[in-house]
Amino acid sequence: MQQYSLSQAARLLGVSRDTTRRWANTGRIPAHWERRGGMDRLLIDGRHLAAFAVSLAQVASGDEATAPSSARNSFPGIITAVRLGDVSAQVEIQAGPHRVVSLLTRESVEEMGLEVGMRATARVKSSSVHLDVP
Repeated sequence: MQQYSLSQAARLLGVSRDTTRRWANTGRIPAHWERRGGMDRLLIDGRHLAAFAVSLAQVASGDEATAPSSARNSFPGIITAVRLGDVSAQVEIQAGPHRVVSLLTRESVEEMGLEVGMRATARVKSSSVHLDVP
């Protein structure tokens, strides 16, 4: 089974290494010590990390007061850039470790009052998803 160090798990969860360590030390995320290369390391099993990531996302999405949506891939974050063209616009959202870019009409951006620093949720619905694994 794939195992992750605290740093790797933190990157995948979009939190600091210290936060991941606190979660492991308090038992919020199952972890175990293992000796590798003469050093003791705290490791998290991939299955435990995956289950924790799902539960963390459910808690985070439960914090958002949003209307029901058929789009299951939601990325709550903060708007980091708004670029307006004559007709179209580009809005960037930083959602944890993910940068999501949305292309929409300038009229939509203006109607919604989108600006840098606002909270926003990117919802992605696609017929094709590509995965890369190391």
